[in-house]
Amino acid sequence: MNNTQETKENQKGKKEHSNTKWFIEVFIMTFILSMIFSYISANGVSHLNLVSAILILILVIAIGIFFDIIGVAVTVANEHEFHAKATKKVKGSKDSIKLIRNAPKVANICADVIGDICGVLSGAISALIAMKITEQFNLNFDLQFLLSALVAAMTVGGKALGKGVANSQSTKIVHKVGIILNKFSKN
Repeated sequence: MNNTQETKENQKGKKEHSNTKWFIEVFIMTFILSMIFSYISANGVSHLNLVSAILILILVIAIGIFFDIIGVAVTVANEHEFHAKATKKVKGSKDSIKLIRNAPKVANICADVIGDICGVLSGAISALIAMKITEQFNLNFDLQFLLSALVAAMTVGGKALGKGVANSQSTKIVHKVGIILNKFSKN
């Protein structure tokens, strides 16, 4: 076996190890975050009044849509646009480049981890809201089906609109996220 084949096999092995490590990290992160947010939402929302619970539901849906927009924007943004900004030392440019270079992981965290957790939470919160409405107004039918369909339509419709925004405004979106990350990074 020659050196080129050994190098390719080593790179393949490192990539597989990296993918396995990433899977484990995402799995654990998602599991822990889901438990925490599910616990908070189930216990917190059940003690809120109806209006507050609905506002929390809308906020959770909006967070899911917002992070989906970031995930899409990072995958379609052009890294080269940020190199000129980085040479001019524009804040957030280097962080934007890092986001784009790690687009698969960033998109996975934003759209899948956070987005899916928000989807699960909105389903749980909508079930609690349906129970509150049914009890408060003494209804004789199961409102959960209607509320679940409404939440799904709002989420999917919002993400559909968001994807268009993310595609057309990817540079601005990624740069704003880069600026925020820059404020938290060590300089």
